Order: sequence, then C-alpha cells, then structure tokens
Amino acid sequence: MVGASQVMTDAVHGRQEVAILERVNHEVKEFRFTDRDFQYLRQLVNRETGIVITAAKREMVYSRLSRRLRALSLTDFEDYCRVLERDEQGELNAFINAITTNLTSFFREPHHFDHLQNIVVPDLLNKNAASRRIRIWSAGCSTGEEPYSIAIAMAEVLPDDWDCRILATDIDTDVLMKAERGIYPLERVASLPQSRLKRWFSRGSGTNQGLTRVGPELREMITFRRLNLMEEWPVNGPIDVLFCRNVVIYFDKETQRSIFDKFAERMAENSRLFIGHSESLFKITNRFELIGQTIYRKRT
Repeated sequence: MVGASQVMTDAVHGRQEVAILERVNHEVKEFRFTDRDFQYLRQLVNRETGIVITAAKREMVYSRLSRRLRALSLTDFEDYCRVLERDEQGELNAFINAITTNLTSFFREPHHFDHLQNIVVPDLLNKNAASRRIRIWSAGCSTGEEPYSIAIAMAEVLPDDWDCRILATDIDTDVLMKAERGIYPLERVASLPQSRLKRWFSRGSGTNQGLTRVGPELREMITFRRLNLMEEWPVNGPIDVLFCRNVVIYFDKETQRSIFDKFAERMAENSRLFIGHSESLFKITNRFELIGQTIYRKRT
C-alpha cells in the first residue's frame, strides 16, 4: 500500500518534470509563439489570401515565419504581429510570400499536357480558325514550371502563324521573379526528354555551370503578373484554357465556389479547366462538366 508521503513525493516529482519539459520546450524555440499570435496570423492569412490554416499547421507557420523575425531582428511573434498590423516596410507582402506553398515541376501530371496537345489544340484550331488566337491562364504558376510546360506543349503542335499567349499569375512575388527569369538548376529538368531539352533550353557555362534557361521563344509567349485570387482580377478573357492546380485546396468551400464561378465568367464556351490531382468540383459548382481525370469543360 502506497503511503501519503509517497503520493506527495510523486506529485512533487511530477510537477518538477512538467516544469522541466516546459522550460526545455521554451528553450528549444528561438522565438516566443503564443496561441494568440497563431490565431492572429491564421486570421490574417485567411483575410488576405482565402487560405485556411488548421491548428495542425502551427509548426509550419512557426518555421516559415521565423526567417522573417530574424530578418527584422525581432525577438518574438507578438512584435511581428504588430509589424504586420502596421504593414511596416511592406511586410504584409513578405508574410504572404513566406506562408504560401510553392511545389511544382515541369510537366507535372503529364496526362494534362497530353490532353492539351491531342484533344484541346485540334479543337481550338477548328473553333478559333477565324481569329487564329489562343489565350491560356496559369493561375498559381509558382516558379514557372507550369506555364513553361504549357508553352512547350503548345509550341510543339501549334502552327507558326497562330497567336498563343499565356498569362501566368501568383500571389507570391518572390516566385514570380524566379519564374520570369526562367533559369533553373539542371536537376529540375533532368526528367525531360533530350529532344525537349535541346529544343527549348540552353545550358549554362562558366559561372552559370549547372544551370539551364528556358529559350526566348517560350518566354515571349508568357506574361507573369502578381494576382491575389481574393482581390479584383484584371483578367477579361475569353480564356480558352485555364490551369488552376493545387491552389483552391487551401480555401474553404464557399471561397472555392466563388473562384470557380468567376473563372467560368471569363472562359470561352467549351473551354477547358485543369485542376490538381487531389481536387474536385463535386458539390462546388455546376458550371463545368468532368471529361477526364481532373479535366473539366465549361458547360454551355
């Protein structure tokens, strides 16, 4: 039988262990990050971008924003929240750049580009024969691999006398700068066939060893612009093809519904919409019909 003194001793030891753990956890963290700070940042992200950050993303938020605190020589997240509230030195834009996710690659989800070349282009050659023009929007273009992949796919099959223009937009100004330069490490294009590498990329030498640059013919097809899907869109249309992949997955259902309705308003009849592999328009909008794996056509 355990005596009262033993119970008291165990309780004291338990409190000491908790105190030690709390002290260790505090020491491990470089910056103080309270629940209040996290709630403020979650609400700010949602208000500015429409992105919903769950409680499970707390460590991700801490990790990405710690770099901003170091850059600003701040000691805790409470001070950083004050900076954001006043938007000192344009920090709100840097905050959005840090928090948004940018994961992409050349010809990601290749069946989309097969469909673009084999189904969409022949249809557009017939449908747009009078104007001989095609307009494409890459919404959420990140560092540029998607719009350049679209440009390659179009340039390989489109007649030379056709006017094809691609609008590539993203909320993150840092990735847009990288995208516009069109310069990538060689490992980023290692999976592409040699025929495409030779035709559309130039390999760097000297100080540019290990790098490659997208050719000028492709760069001339694309216009890069910052665009926040939660703000006004300076996009008129009609858009023939729209890529919006792995973007709306971070929005709530109502925001998704609003975005896809606005897409539909700017898209041409029977135009195509490509979304991400983990996304669906089911119970979101009836403005599009599913015609393939994450491939939709605007309803007439």
